[in-house]
Amino acid sequence: MPNEADKFAVDVIYALADKQKIIPVKVTPGTTFIEAVRQSRMAEFFPEIDLDKVKLGTFSRSAKHNEELQPGMRVEIYRPLIADPKDVRRKRAEKAKEEGRANKVTGGRA
Repeated sequence: MPNEADKFAVDVIYALADKQKIIPVKVTPGTTFIEAVRQSRMAEFFPEIDLDKVKLGTFSRSAKHNEELQPGMRVEIYRPLIADPKDVRRKRAEKAKEEGRANKVTGGRA
């Protein structure tokens, strides 16, 4: 059994547009991303987090639930996208063409 000296700290982070929460947790070597999220009890503060389906990462890099944490990492809990970025870009380009701000054939600047 690992002793207290083997443990290291990681931050579990979740953010909404109007509020965010950072919970520091002490974990043992071999702890996975999802175990750290469960240990932080973040879902008690944000009940909309579905621990079975939630996307996780560290420093904007996607991570698997069963990936092991290393010292210096943080656990980011990602929210689902509101809109598909490709669709948003496509609609913005179509609007620019209609308004004459873009070439109707190439889509480049007029």
